Parts: sequence; structure tokens; C-alpha cells
Amino acid sequence: MTTLPIDTAKYTGIICAVPPAPRIANRETGQLRVDRETGKTVYQVGLCLMAGASADVVNVSVAGEPAGVQLGMPVAVRDLVATPWENDGRHGIAFRAAEIRPLSAPVTSGGKGAGQ
Repeated sequence: MTTLPIDTAKYTGIICAVPPAPRIANRETGQLRVDRETGKTVYQVGLCLMAGASADVVNVSVAGEPAGVQLGMPVAVRDLVATPWENDGRHGIAFRAAEIRPLSAPVTSGGKGAGQ
């Protein structure tokens, strides 16, 4: 299966449009999807990818809960890839990332935190 790396540095902003939620493997039993390599629960996050005057929302899977990621929050995405798929006449693109995390607060020019 071909995976296509996506250069997230080309985007002017990436924002959480849909908060993280565990992916369901079996709807009848409620069993959660688990990453084969890490054994962690797979989460899905809706991300708004902004470039210039355009924006697209894509659902991105990530192994493990993206701690601290909330609706409307700017995020950093590591190792984003797109994988084209086809199954029984249906087709699409699946997105997966190694990590999704909140962007850090900007560092002040003084280099010290509050109260120091």
C-alpha cells in the first residue's frame, strides 16, 4: 500500500475542528480499534488544514490519545501521511499521523516564564 507524506510546513495553520475520539473497530460490540505496532487505542481527530485562502477538514488517525488537544486549538502534526484506498467499489484517502499535539505557547523575548 502506497503512503504519501504530507509536508505540514506548507500549511499556514492547522486547527482541531473535531475533538479526538476513539475509533470503533466493531460497532456491534463497541470494541475499539488498536494500533498493531504499539497496541495503543487509535483516535480520530478532525483537522482543518489551512493554506492561503483555502481550508480543508480531514479526519486523521493517530495511535494513542492526543493529550490536551481540544476543539478550536492550533495543533502541530508530526509525520502526516495520506493512503489511497479502495474496497468493494468504494474509494477514498485515509490520513494518519505519528503525533498530534497542541502548539506551545509562544516564548517571550525575556526567556522567563510568568512570576520569574
